Amino acid sequence: MPPHLIDGQPHVHDHSRPTRARTPGEALRIGIGGPVGSGKTALVAALCRQLREELSIAVLTNDIYTTEDADFLRRNAVLPDERITAVQTGGCPHTAIRDDITANLDAIDDLVEANPPLDLILVESGGDNLTATFSTGLIDAQIFVVDVAGGDKVPRKGGPGVTFSDLLVVNKTDLAPMVGADLQVMRDDAAKVREGRPTVLISLTDDPAATDVLGWVREQLASIAAETTSKA
Repeated sequence: MPPHLIDGQPHVHDHSRPTRARTPGEALRIGIGGPVGSGKTALVAALCRQLREELSIAVLTNDIYTTEDADFLRRNAVLPDERITAVQTGGCPHTAIRDDITANLDAIDDLVEANPPLDLILVESGGDNLTATFSTGLIDAQIFVVDVAGGDKVPRKGGPGVTFSDLLVVNKTDLAPMVGADLQVMRDDAAKVREGRPTVLISLTDDPAATDVLGWVREQLASIAAETTSKA
């Protein structure tokens, strides 16, 4: 089977994450992936609430057969409705964010046209397993979210999402005592498999602002701003 094409070029699963070619002033795109129930949509909502007063933000969600995640964000009024849209993938969610990203790119184009100018676009994957990664033709940086409900073994299982994401988020730390998960074990195992890439442990119950993730997002935005200034 021939490789999928992005902008006329073969798409390969390169975990070194080459930088996406961005035009000056283009919105930063951050992908948020992870298994079903790990808290991706809640994290997106938290980031929108914290950043919407200072940035122009839009959100694109991916679900297999519904628009449930987008509907949740609209019901909770984290952004105006026109800044939230959804792709129904019709199959494995990783297909639409990694292999054939056309529907996502079209949806992003529509968001950009309807809400100019945008500073940040959050692209949420549908719930998937530990293999889910985003195409480097779709996003600039990837957050991967897992939670403690599966026990403290999750980080050491590895997988592309856990190992190669730009930021690993271990969510729902408040549940650790209830499921017998050792948070220090999760920290240590994540450090072993991620080779220096950052990991944060959070509880949106205890910290609704997702402070550590918010700080990381601000760092990505600052890096883009500095890069733009240096090229001016």
